[in-house]
Amino acid sequence: MAYNAMVSRVEDERVLILERVFDAPRELVFKMFKEPEHLKVWWGPAGWELPVCKIDFRPGGVWHYCMKCVDPNQGEFFGMESWGIALYKEIVEPKKILYTDSFSDAEGTFVDTMPSTDVTLDFIDVDGKTKLVNRGEYISPEALKTVMDMGMLQGITETWDRLEQRLKELQ
Repeated sequence: MAYNAMVSRVEDERVLILERVFDAPRELVFKMFKEPEHLKVWWGPAGWELPVCKIDFRPGGVWHYCMKCVDPNQGEFFGMESWGIALYKEIVEPKKILYTDSFSDAEGTFVDTMPSTDVTLDFIDVDGKTKLVNRGEYISPEALKTVMDMGMLQGITETWDRLEQRLKELQ
């Protein structure tokens, strides 16, 4: 697998697996998902910022965030906000994070008309680099199709490109 390339596949019609190798130690890549000061720099697709990022990083803790489009070239998306809330289920530092990610409103109330994702992030040491494996499980094939149709794959690719850039800046 070439570095900087994301590999994706669907299993059982409702599980999306994303993989990418980052040229950074596992502890640093893990830290990027743990600390709000880092997430604010790289989380979200190109042209989006994270003006709200509140994290209680522990099992049972919550991450409440807002992505906002700040790129006027994105047309109708410019100025749009997308709120999310994640509930951490399991954290094994620096190897694994399990959480449920859902759409929410600014107050942190779940938007139950949008699909939630059960996410498992595995951080695998590969000779000093880190293979990140993101396993997103949806309630149904239709739920996965809904987020794919929203451009989620492009969004995650751009988000991980921004993560790669942040890792380069810190090394």
